[in-house]
Amino acid sequence: MTETTTGGDGVRSVHRALELLAHFDEQHSSHSIRDLVEASGLAKSTVVRLVTTLEHAGMLWTRGDGRITAGVGLMRWSRLAQSTWSVPPEATEVLTQLGRDCGGESSRVYVRQGTARVCIAQQEGTQQLRHVVQVGEAMPIWLGATGHVLLTGLPPDQVEGIGVAAGHGADSAARLARTVEETRARGWSASHGEREAGVSAIAAPVTTPEGRVAAAVGLGGPTSRFTPEHLDAWRPVVLEAAARLARIPFFGGIA
Repeated sequence: MTETTTGGDGVRSVHRALELLAHFDEQHSSHSIRDLVEASGLAKSTVVRLVTTLEHAGMLWTRGDGRITAGVGLMRWSRLAQSTWSVPPEATEVLTQLGRDCGGESSRVYVRQGTARVCIAQQEGTQQLRHVVQVGEAMPIWLGATGHVLLTGLPPDQVEGIGVAAGHGADSAARLARTVEETRARGWSASHGEREAGVSAIAAPVTTPEGRVAAAVGLGGPTSRFTPEHLDAWRPVVLEAAARLARIPFFGGIA
């Protein structure tokens, strides 16, 4: 086997192992081997080999009942991630005020991770009917206002590539490119039901002193409350929140 092939197989194995870990979350804290085979589409022998490797690294653990769950080794990585990505108190204050000034909607901050957007901070709204996401959850970047905002930090050819990779056809990719250009021109974005039916959002970019898009801040909630009148009223508040976050050094370090 050549060195190139070995390297390729190694990268593929790492990718498969990470994909296997991604099947574990708060809602799915344990799996059987059969679960992982069905979810991953990999051969049983491959899944068993990956699970064994991840167990040796402390990333997975096989319980007494035979089900597989998170390993104790992940606690170290969890503490590191929380330490690295915990937003400072002044950023939490901005999010709290944003929600309060905009009818009690949930406020959030997202960053780009490849072709995904990840929520790194959230202040739940005070409305009885409110929309909540999981902090740390990865979502498609091509769907939703915060995704549109984050994509303004990429050159047009990369935006086009993400649109094509989304797999919804050339027309959909072209629409995404237009939406991102419109978002870049006006400095904010709003969306209705793109990722989840009945849910709307408005977002603006958090930029570094050099003008790079470091994050997106916005509101999310039921479409019935995200009326044109409310969006007009909330837009300057969201833009001001983005400007305040941009002055916090934390966000300059994640662009």
